[in-house]
Amino acid sequence: MSYSDLYLMPGHLIRRAQQIAVSIFTEEFAGFGITPVQFALLCTVRDHPGIEQISLANLVAFDRSNTGDVIARLQEKGLVRRVAGDADRRTKLVNLTQEGAKMLEAVQPALETSQERILAPLDAQEQEAFMALLTKLVDVNNLNSRAPRRPRVHRRPGGSLERAAG
Repeated sequence: MSYSDLYLMPGHLIRRAQQIAVSIFTEEFAGFGITPVQFALLCTVRDHPGIEQISLANLVAFDRSNTGDVIARLQEKGLVRRVAGDADRRTKLVNLTQEGAKMLEAVQPALETSQERILAPLDAQEQEAFMALLTKLVDVNNLNSRAPRRPRVHRRPGGSLERAAG
């Protein structure tokens, strides 16, 4: 295999596309001091108040062992609040703070610009086809991930979420 063959391999191209997407995100979000993973966690916490850290990791498809560290950094920035669960004190429930909600509102233009920039080389039809194919590729290969997305969650009696069986 030669060097030029790398650019014929889907894995290499996906890795390069991810590098480009993170670079564009970082440029557009420069004044906000959050990473793509932190942004995803903030959005998920906003949409699932009182979510358990494990459920949060499952929904975002992020490694459970690293989620606590990322949440701790967001807590240090005052963007989320973490409390022990009522039923199980070892369980950590995460909520967005007012500052976190303000942050998510403030980054909206940067988010839109970053996503537009990522897809800018493609015309409208190509963008639609690309997103459909990329979604299919990710969905079908989800369980091959080291941190598969596990979107099925339900609320516990105390209001927190947990992954449902199946």
